[in-house]
Amino acid sequence: MGRQNRSSSNAASEGKQHFSHLHILKLIVNPPESETLTCNACEQPNIRNKPFYGCNSCQYFLHENCFNAPRFLNHSSHPSHPLTLLPIPTYSSRSYTCKACGSAGSGFCFSCACCEFDIHLHCASCPSSILVDEHPHQLGLQFGSPYEDKSIDYVCDVCNVKMNKDDWLYYCADCDFGSHLQCAVTNPEVGVFPKQQRPVPNPNPNPNPVPNRNPNATLEMINAANEAHEQILAAQISAQIAARGREACLDLIGPSRRYSYY
Repeated sequence: MGRQNRSSSNAASEGKQHFSHLHILKLIVNPPESETLTCNACEQPNIRNKPFYGCNSCQYFLHENCFNAPRFLNHSSHPSHPLTLLPIPTYSSRSYTCKACGSAGSGFCFSCACCEFDIHLHCASCPSSILVDEHPHQLGLQFGSPYEDKSIDYVCDVCNVKMNKDDWLYYCADCDFGSHLQCAVTNPEVGVFPKQQRPVPNPNPNPNPVPNRNPNATLEMINAANEAHEQILAAQISAQIAARGREACLDLIGPSRRYSYY
């Protein structure tokens, strides 16, 4: 007979700390059916009665998968840079436009500050392939137009609406069948992300390294590199917020003036 792990059950009842909220979030296993809780991360309601973490005093709730979303994500849609999980958009409008589905968001996002690239959590966890009722073959996830000629217009074969060429889609190349993300996934939810490993700078770039006699030196250098990386990201986000705040102030004052000097 299996024994209950009391330490894990006690930890769940005591709650967990999440970086996005000041208070401890407690596990809500069976929310009342009459009460619809909305996740602050993905902005989706808890219609499937899945476990939630929440702070009742602040009415702040997170799906379990949203709670466990990684702080950094290497995503194939944006191979140039890793994406950072942001609890609030850094734009002055306090919203962002998802580069995956083209719709607005005001909750969590995976973001690249230097490229102004933002995607919803549920878009970031979209499966690489999917089956839909309207087509017999699997559809593969495409990050933009599936055609070599990017000027070609095309429509969603599910809703027959013209598609944005920059938005992601599910596509069957053999049949030239394409679908919006939201048409293929009618009830979007955040999936389980694969375990992420942040790239660590090489602490000893010398091609002919001298053997390290101190076994803790390498670990100390890696920890220092990680701390420096965190500080750089924080500085980038702070600078972006400040710049967009200045832009918002200038917009309130009036149209910008341009001067030419000869």
